[in-house]
Amino acid sequence: MSRFLNLSAPAVLLASAFGADNPLKEAETPAGPGSGPELCQVAVLRNGFTIEYLRREVAGPATRLWLCGGAGAGYAEIASQQIERFEESRGTVPPAPAVPASVPETAATGDSPLDRPFRNLIASAALRYQIDPDFVASVVKAESGFNSTAVSPKGAQGLMQLMPETAAKLGADDVFDPATNLGAGTKYLRQLLDQFAGDAVKALAAYNAGPQRVEQYGGVPPYRETRAYVTRIIDDYNRKKLQQQANPPAAPGGK
Repeated sequence: MSRFLNLSAPAVLLASAFGADNPLKEAETPAGPGSGPELCQVAVLRNGFTIEYLRREVAGPATRLWLCGGAGAGYAEIASQQIERFEESRGTVPPAPAVPASVPETAATGDSPLDRPFRNLIASAALRYQIDPDFVASVVKAESGFNSTAVSPKGAQGLMQLMPETAAKLGADDVFDPATNLGAGTKYLRQLLDQFAGDAVKALAAYNAGPQRVEQYGGVPPYRETRAYVTRIIDDYNRKKLQQQANPPAAPGGK
């Protein structure tokens, strides 16, 4: 399975580029004004994922990476021990997420019994729209806590909290039917990933705040709810991937 997020590490924290209040030791600073455009660099993490950043700063045991992507991109703060090395950027956008030709029934590896009734449905929808099922499961967990009858104060409904107008555009007639809701929500997530060139952070922000807000701010909007939402999903997804790396499945026949 190809790696889905280019932003992946334990306890990834997104924050606005404005109003930082922690004293930082600057480890790398971009060239000053007039010395040319800032170039994105790449931090390679021990779990195999990468983060593209403009500059990095050290804050105690953590390293703060100011993200590429224009206004509103903010920063990711990760434990320095999780960073293996820094490289020059290859200047490419990470590809859209992909999944294998077939997805096993247990592909959506949530750690809560609440998701178990929906694992096969999540895996099926994820395969149909070529998204890592673990990522879809993390979105469902953040949206509804795997409650298929959930209704938000704003009127979002079902497992993936679809607004009525969005559900109608996606052809979801019965949003409280788990298969219908998961299919429509995953399709919408796929559309957002395509719209934002495979950028999972922007796609998540758009799922929460609307794609027009992401376009407006050139990245994650400066809304506390949206930033917390994106962070929560990335944290959950990354934690599952780290657990999978620490506990790989046994080879067939015990080999």
